[in-house]
Amino acid sequence: MSDDAAGHQNLPTVWVLGDQLNRNSGPLAHHQPGDCRVLLVMSNRKIDSKRWHRQRLHLVLSAMAHFAAELRDEGFDVDHRSADSLPSGLRAHRDEFGTERVLAMEPMSWDGRAMLESLGVEVFRNDQFLCHYDDFAEWAEPRKSFKMEDFYRWQRSRLDILMDPGSSKPEPAGGRWNFDHDNREPPPKDGRAWPEITRFELDDIDHMVLDEFGSGGALWGAEPDGTWPVTRSQALVRLNEFVVTGLSPFGPHEDAMMAGEWKLAHSVLASSMNLGLLHPLEIAEAAEAAYRAGDAPINSVEGFIRQVIGWREYVWCVYWLWMPSYRDENQLEATRAVPPAFLGTSSTNMACVQSVIGHVEAHGYAHHIERLMVLGNLALTSGVDPHAMTQWMWASFVDGAEWVMLPNVIGMALHADGGMMATKPYASGGAYINKMGDSCKGCRYNPKKRTGDDACPFTTLYWDFLARNADAFKSNHRMGQQLAGMRRLSDLDDVRERAVEVLVMLDEGTL
Repeated sequence: MSDDAAGHQNLPTVWVLGDQLNRNSGPLAHHQPGDCRVLLVMSNRKIDSKRWHRQRLHLVLSAMAHFAAELRDEGFDVDHRSADSLPSGLRAHRDEFGTERVLAMEPMSWDGRAMLESLGVEVFRNDQFLCHYDDFAEWAEPRKSFKMEDFYRWQRSRLDILMDPGSSKPEPAGGRWNFDHDNREPPPKDGRAWPEITRFELDDIDHMVLDEFGSGGALWGAEPDGTWPVTRSQALVRLNEFVVTGLSPFGPHEDAMMAGEWKLAHSVLASSMNLGLLHPLEIAEAAEAAYRAGDAPINSVEGFIRQVIGWREYVWCVYWLWMPSYRDENQLEATRAVPPAFLGTSSTNMACVQSVIGHVEAHGYAHHIERLMVLGNLALTSGVDPHAMTQWMWASFVDGAEWVMLPNVIGMALHADGGMMATKPYASGGAYINKMGDSCKGCRYNPKKRTGDDACPFTTLYWDFLARNADAFKSNHRMGQQLAGMRRLSDLDDVRERAVEVLVMLDEGTL
């Protein structure tokens, strides 16, 4: 063997995982064509592990294939292979190329990190977030308790994002840390046009992925239509579109729910961040620049930046702080299966649920209030198993991942952690949905009624949920008013009897 051949054989391999598709992240950022080989592995076990939404599966596999092609165009030697599992893919790569040294960035998942360590991979610190979980643990350690708002303010201050110089210390832009009060308006009644987004033309790589994986019987949801960016250049188009057309109107109606508008002014950038196509810092800086230029109001910019550098990073960090036991939390002992209406195997007369599931079916997406106060609320009050709900949402949303869904589902939506994530359960009757959505008008169920055939299932189940879990909530001071209201109901027995009927119909797909 020649010296050149031996040297080529001994090149280190940079292993790029499917949610780390950024040329400037991890060990790949420190390598150039010719001094390493790049490995990407499609795991058949992962592909077969869930009933994926078609757009979710296509997005990940197409983004990986596009990234491999971009690296080849740059001059890298890329091994993009399919294997039974990630470990078997690495073993096959090592056998073929005689690779001795493999480098990778920390995975996004707890199990992924353990896997890389067991395979002898040199693991580099994850840099796709603004706060590493070790730094978060150091911040949290001296505190008896902590809240997302505390973390968010710390993030703003240390990163100098949306801060104005003060006389003695920097102050939050606009004079307040939080403009959430200005961002809770119900759906507008003026028939306004919402920002449009580019739908990217599917190319040969997209069609190759569709031909190979897109028609599987285990999949569900609409075919990919170019909604979701699969390259960094496409993600940058989406970011620019949002800053120019969506950021200004984002704030006021970010919690509104509209049957005829699946995204309103939301950025729909989460999938691009979660795959590594965009970095949260560049997104936050673009939003702040719009505010500084006078192109977007402070309530919209602050509300958006809070989601990016506050909530998203907080979810990432508490996932690592509380794993691995967190995935098994089920404090309310919920055991019900995911409703057939969520699975797309039956329709429902609940107009709000049918609307949200329609958005998920068409796009693999629903915005945060639809997830929390429709899907999560129904799962919470009906007692859906938190593990089953997490798995369904992970597989059904284009921005799904374990680190995303565990805290959001177990903690926020289903209160299965007993209050680690949220100090009270996010349960409501139909009144909230009627206020913040436009689906109740024309629905066969009446949000003001809790008994009778036309009673809103949300309203019925809300009171039944409180009654079922009264002992679990009796020491929670934030639940005192709700529990007192429940005890004052003269028809609570009738409500609970109706709840039994509602739950049977929910399970049967006839509600």
